[in-house]
Amino acid sequence: MHNRKLRFVAILTILLGTGFITTCFISYYVAHDSISSQIAETTLPLTSDNIYSEIQRDLLRPIFISSLMAQDTFVRDWTLAGEQDERAIIRYLKEIQKRYGTVTSFFVSDKTRKYYHSTGVLKKVSESDPQDAWYFRVQKMHDDYEVNVDTDTADRNSLTIFINYRVYDYSGNYIGTTGVGLAVEAVSDLINTYQNRYGRRVFFTDREGGITLRGAEHQGPENIRQIPGLAQHATQILTSPSNSLTYEKDGKTIYLNSRLVAEFDWLLLVEQMEDPAEARIAKTLIGNLALSLVITVIVLVLVNLTIGRYQRKLEEMATTDKLTGVANRQVFDILFNQAFKYAKRRGGPLSAIMLDLDHFKRVNDTFGHQAGDLVLTTTAHTVKRLIRDSDLLCRWGGEEFFVLLPDCDQVQAVAVAEKIRHTLETQKGVSFGAQTISITASFGVAELLPGDSKTDLIRRVDNAMYIAKEKGRNFVELAGR
Repeated sequence: MHNRKLRFVAILTILLGTGFITTCFISYYVAHDSISSQIAETTLPLTSDNIYSEIQRDLLRPIFISSLMAQDTFVRDWTLAGEQDERAIIRYLKEIQKRYGTVTSFFVSDKTRKYYHSTGVLKKVSESDPQDAWYFRVQKMHDDYEVNVDTDTADRNSLTIFINYRVYDYSGNYIGTTGVGLAVEAVSDLINTYQNRYGRRVFFTDREGGITLRGAEHQGPENIRQIPGLAQHATQILTSPSNSLTYEKDGKTIYLNSRLVAEFDWLLLVEQMEDPAEARIAKTLIGNLALSLVITVIVLVLVNLTIGRYQRKLEEMATTDKLTGVANRQVFDILFNQAFKYAKRRGGPLSAIMLDLDHFKRVNDTFGHQAGDLVLTTTAHTVKRLIRDSDLLCRWGGEEFFVLLPDCDQVQAVAVAEKIRHTLETQKGVSFGAQTISITASFGVAELLPGDSKTDLIRRVDNAMYIAKEKGRNFVELAGR
């Protein structure tokens, strides 16, 4: 992922740098040309570049957010587990909406067709309901996501830009759609900001020419094929990734620059009317180019910081159990494989401990899931404190934890397990309201034997743990050879 980030920043730098250098040379050679040439070949393309960079900064964020949601193991695990606790996904969506400031966040399950929203379960999508056509379109499409302007299911009076992202299970099968939404009014405010800042008219069109987003002052037809003067250039604009052209409207020359915003599959159009004041461009050319260079540098810095922040967040979510803060199964498999190969190569010992909290279901049933979560986090922190920095602690699933102990034989591993068991049993316990919840666990211990595979070691330590439970729980059992 780090290499992809560097590659993206490098490509963006090359593109902006190339545009900057090209603009410098073009500006130098056309400095004595007419005002029309300066606007068409220099000023408007440069403005379009700056606006495009700002749009990428402001509007690509929800795509990153939706991508994180679609890749989140919680969403996939919760769905694959049968969508049993609807409150969990609702809390998750509410947290996404609150954390990232989106106007909405949602998840639609392909199995149950339930539309989960940050405010609750809104409905079940149906092929017979025209309002739900978007879902079945996303269900059948080949791309991972789409950008769609539609009314918000939670607020029919609100027009929203949705990022609809397909969610897959671990085998690559489609299981639903998730994403976030931005209010069209908020995006229109951004366009107004661009227009006020650059003194140009800015709007977006889809591939059919329909105007999808515009500023508050935009008036006229809703499709560029119907705009007088521009209609004859519509096909050229809609079939090319970028264009610079002029057209006549109401006796005035209008300069237009268009470029494809690939992430949205929309075209960005920036227009400027002929203005006698543009004659002063030649005198301020150096200043404008210097300002453009500063803006380019700022945009690159902001893009780098933004991508870096989301990359770090994504890496954390991909490798860490959200509740306990210890390693998750995904990163554990990688580290386990490394430790296994290291032990095989050097011939050193490698041991494992699997522990399962005793009567954990009773804790959830008696005190609630919040108490259960507190027991899990307390256990994780206790175990982490009692093992070495070189040992690996992983949340194996539910109330089970797995400890991998490199360079540790079975005698030492049993001692570590007994120390953890004794500490959990004798410590104060978990305070929950006026209640104190005691914690005990059953432990299985096994050492990697010659000829053992990773699966063999896991099977042996798992069997030992179940034997410990059969012996009355709160017990350490060493796997036989």
